[in-house]
Amino acid sequence: MRIIAGEFKGRRLAAPEGLATRPTQDKIREALFSMIQLYVPGATVLDLFGGTGALALEAISRGAESVYICDISRPAQKAIETNINALLGETDRVTLIKADYRVALKLLSDKKFDLVFLDPPYAEECAYTTGLSYLLEHDMLGSEAIAVVEKRKNASFVYPEGFEVIRSRNYSDTVIELLRREVKL
Repeated sequence: MRIIAGEFKGRRLAAPEGLATRPTQDKIREALFSMIQLYVPGATVLDLFGGTGALALEAISRGAESVYICDISRPAQKAIETNINALLGETDRVTLIKADYRVALKLLSDKKFDLVFLDPPYAEECAYTTGLSYLLEHDMLGSEAIAVVEKRKNASFVYPEGFEVIRSRNYSDTVIELLRREVKL
């Protein structure tokens, strides 16, 4: 796994051993960032299920202003710390929150995000709805914010009211969807 483009292009990323973390494949990450490239420069980014930190660090490499990465898994936290240190060293542009995503959302409830990545473990489908609902209810999304959802193809959850899917792409058994707040007329 590596950074695809930008300032850190080609740099390798560490990943936790085992099957508990499911990093987004390079080819899917490349396709994803081609869909969101206009939203990244200068963005404040939240990656709620960091895993390796690859999505947030790809955003930093492509010009995001700051990123917040959350993960509850200790092996994932260690991989994220390794990757942050290898790419950026000491920096205030990246904040790692070592907690459950619900705790992280509470800690960050005074922030506004331009780009949010939601890629929870597939067994935790409720995390999509819970996370998106919290972001909306606590007004944590900027006016042009995009939420990026990575889910399995046959996922059965429904997005909370207030979001609309603006783009969707299938990659084998993975679906990437871009969501934004619904515009009420």
